[in-house]
Amino acid sequence: MQSPRSRTLVHGAIGGLAAGLVVAIWFLIVDLAGSQPFRTPALLASAVLGETAAIPTPRLVAVYTLLHFSVFVALGIAAALFVRASGMRFGLLLGAVFGLGVLDAVHYGALLFTGARVLDVLPPLHVLAANLVAGMVMMAYLHRAMGETSRLGLGMLRDHPLLNRGIVTGLVGAGSVALWFLLLDVIRGAPFFTPAALGSVLFFGAASPSGVQTTAAVIAAYTAVHVAIFAVVGVALEWSVERMERAPGMWVMALLVTIMMEALFLGVAGSLSAWVLGAVGYWAVLVANLISVIAMGTLLWRTHPVLRESFHAMPAQRV
Repeated sequence: MQSPRSRTLVHGAIGGLAAGLVVAIWFLIVDLAGSQPFRTPALLASAVLGETAAIPTPRLVAVYTLLHFSVFVALGIAAALFVRASGMRFGLLLGAVFGLGVLDAVHYGALLFTGARVLDVLPPLHVLAANLVAGMVMMAYLHRAMGETSRLGLGMLRDHPLLNRGIVTGLVGAGSVALWFLLLDVIRGAPFFTPAALGSVLFFGAASPSGVQTTAAVIAAYTAVHVAIFAVVGVALEWSVERMERAPGMWVMALLVTIMMEALFLGVAGSLSAWVLGAVGYWAVLVANLISVIAMGTLLWRTHPVLRESFHAMPAQRV
């Protein structure tokens, strides 16, 4: 009979293999669609080995395949051990975080170590998407194999009301901003230009409007990032409001948190590319942020009666 640790190691390795297989199949499909079978493993092997290969060779493909699955097995084992030791639960949300955080960091970190131009080796859009799916597949397998009794996927939100309400709040903010920029783009005669421009900068490093790729893939990928960021912001705001309900004097801290998030958003957007903000309009970005704050704030106000009561009681307390 296997010990709990041995069981974790075995299933971690299998989960890593499953995730590695997802990534391998993803890029095999991409390569076949481009009529260049096995281009991706050969390209990555060349980057790792410091070689220049015009065409895929069996040696390059074999070397990288062995390295690829070895790394994923190690990551699967490490993830399984960490989740067990930390007391967290295997789930799709954790898998998404693992894919976008850990797997992307390992991929780009390894390429940086080799001195390769990381964004030129593989399309970032495919790297993000493949790692996202791989992380979720790994955690879904571990959830089943390790006998988790908690819900998998969106059902887990029922066990975490803070996350549930926060994500809904974030979706309201994300939707209001998206509608604002869609309206502006339609008025300007260029529907979906804003998400396409931001996506082109984020995923392909576009340096001017001529580099904008107004495709469904780019728009969808940036929309996913946009929604994810607002979901995190929504959870943070929900957490702040709950703290305010328990200690009304913390409203100043919550206000500072909101201001810092706005400053962070503008700073990140500005660092991506100044021409995007110039093309979209600084005033439009400020209005979008104001709309999102009003939309999310209105929802929080309506769904937190304790907050309303404490706010209305403040003048009476002063008297």
